[in-house]
Parts: sequence; structure tokens; C-alpha cells
Amino acid sequence: MRLFPGIVLASTAVALAACSSGSGPTNHLATGNRESVKASQVLPINSNVQQDCSARYLDQFTLRQKLAQLLTVGVTGAADAESVIETEQVGGIFVGSWTDKAMLTDQATMAKVKAAARTPLMVTIDEEGGRVSRVKDLIGPAPSARVVAQTMTPEEFYTFSLDRARKLKALGVTVDFAPVVDVSSQPGDSVIGDRSFSDDPNVVVQYSEAFIRAYNEAGIGTVMKHFPGHGSGSGDSHTGAVRTPPLAELQAKDLIPYRKLADSGAAVMVGHLDVPGLTEPDKPASISPQAMALLRQGTGYDSAPFEGVIFTDDLGGMEAITARMSIAEAAEATLIAGADNALWITTDAVPQVLDRLEQAVRGGRLPQSQVDASVLRMAKFKDAAPHC
Repeated sequence: MRLFPGIVLASTAVALAACSSGSGPTNHLATGNRESVKASQVLPINSNVQQDCSARYLDQFTLRQKLAQLLTVGVTGAADAESVIETEQVGGIFVGSWTDKAMLTDQATMAKVKAAARTPLMVTIDEEGGRVSRVKDLIGPAPSARVVAQTMTPEEFYTFSLDRARKLKALGVTVDFAPVVDVSSQPGDSVIGDRSFSDDPNVVVQYSEAFIRAYNEAGIGTVMKHFPGHGSGSGDSHTGAVRTPPLAELQAKDLIPYRKLADSGAAVMVGHLDVPGLTEPDKPASISPQAMALLRQGTGYDSAPFEGVIFTDDLGGMEAITARMSIAEAAEATLIAGADNALWITTDAVPQVLDRLEQAVRGGRLPQSQVDASVLRMAKFKDAAPHC
């Protein structure tokens, strides 16, 4: 694990006056000018000045804008991205296989997209390598995770990943929804299959740590997926409900990577997984308070508490969730459950989602304090909250 020095973001769009907690690794994903902060300027955790600093950061947003910071949505291209950012100030956009890649190859276009955001924008992507590779035509192909573990040492993979991370950053990407830390022996072409490094959790940890360390060094955020473990699931959550082995079995295998990498600096993506002994009927992990609490607290699987960002898997294109509820219902359910960021693949529903989330806060279903905590957590992850 590598730690980054404290930095300050100077933004002409808005004067950010918040502090990061000063503890744990931080992914510095913001754009703009930066200057170093002396160690003496970093304030103690929980100081009154720091609390005031966080309050000033939050004060720049309306309630709707705070909630928008907790959304990441797929875009078709630059115009779609600019529109949803300018009108709603969403916190992140997602580059999918359907996205016009001109947004990535033209630096002026990407700069214009990012400039539409009041605070640093997350530009996210699925770039795992193998069969899940959105920009292999731009940065070159990469082998699947399983092939990586069979042909490279962890340090060789670190060097390989560092090069790819730097290429992604040059395209304007700030967060990669990888690595897959699922532990799996499934056939290579199954839903997880060769996306998993190994059926040995310790091998998964070694290669995932190398990936995260490389991306941290390049300044790209990483997201471990799919909590609490898709590797032995009953099917494909893209096409229907998926049932995992009972929680007791996951603790002995699938949860080991999350336990060992809890302080790596990576965020976590929670899957649409029904987990016996953990989730309630018809409440997959992605909208389950029990699953979120397991991850956040850590005590249920002998882990340190997880203090990073919790993302959902796609809420709009996977039948394990869409067969049960609308995007707006799912976004509300997941934030109430304890996720920090709701992800889906189009911009169409953003106004309806925000309408519903505003109603949830005003109706007391989604506590304002919980929203504020997630906004600050997101700011730290994308480095929108500099030290005071």
C-alpha cells in the first residue's frame, strides 16, 4: 500500500473549504492545479477546525446537489455527460461499451466535460482486462485475471498495471471498477470465470494488492468487486437473481480478500447477491442494510471496519435488481441501506431519482447526517476535499 502526500486543489469554479480526515490512503483523482501542504497544516482528526471545514464544504451544496454527488451514471458521449452534469451536478459518469470514445481521445473535450462540474468529477470505467475491457483499442489489450495469475508474478503484474493506469489517466479516467476480487473456480466463460485471479483467496489477494498499489501510484481510484462474493454464485446477476453459498462459507473463502485489503485505499462494489444467513428475502446485498453493515463494521467477518466508499453494482441493466424494482426505488433503497454511491448506465432517470431521494430525506427515510457522511466520503475518494 502506498500513501499519497496531502494536497490542495485550487478550483476557479468553487472554493472548496473542506478537510479530509487525514487518516488512511487517499486517491487523488481531482483535476486542476495542486500545491503541497506542509505537515504542520494538516489538522488533527476530529478537531473543531476540521469539523468546521467539513461543514463549509457541505454548505456549498443544496440538498439535491448533495444527493447528486452520490450518483454515477453511464453516458453516451460528451454532450450527454455535459448535460447531466450542468443540470444536476452528478458526482460521476461511467464510460461503457456504448460510449463515444471521442470524449476520451480529445483532451479538450474531456476538459470541457470536467469543467461543467462544480467539484472534481469521477470519470469511471470497467477496465479489468480480458473480456471486460472498454478501451483496449486505445491502451492495448490485457490478459484476463486468471491468465495474469498463471503467467506473471505479482510484481510483474504491478509493473504492467502501473503502465495501464497511467494510460487510463491520460484519457481522463479517474476510477476503474476493478479489480475483481471474487474467488472462483468457475469455467472461464462463466459470469466470473476468468475474471477471477484464482480459486485460492490468498492468490487473489496478492494480485489484487499489486493492481491496487499500481493504480494508487498512478492516481487512479480502484473498486474491489463484487462484495460479499460472486465467485460461487448460482448464476449471472445480469440475467436474474443470484444465490451465493451461506455467509459462514463466504467467511472462510470469499470474504478473505475484503478482510486483507480493507485498508488498501480501494473502494468496494456491492453485488446484487442473495446471501443466506445475511440478506433478507428479495433484498440482495446491494440494497441490504445487513450487507452494508457487515462491510462497514467488519466484525461479522473478522475484518477492520471499512472506511472507504461503497458503490453499488449497476442498478439499471441487471435483472437481479431490475426485476424487483425501478432505478429510483433501487437508488433510494441502496442509499438508505448504507451505500455511498448508486451506479447505473443511463442518464434518463437522474431527475426522477433525485426527486425520490429528496423526498426520502424530507420524509425521514434517508437521514441527512447519512447523506452528509457519504458526500464527505466521496469527496475524500476523489480528492475534492483538501486539507484546511
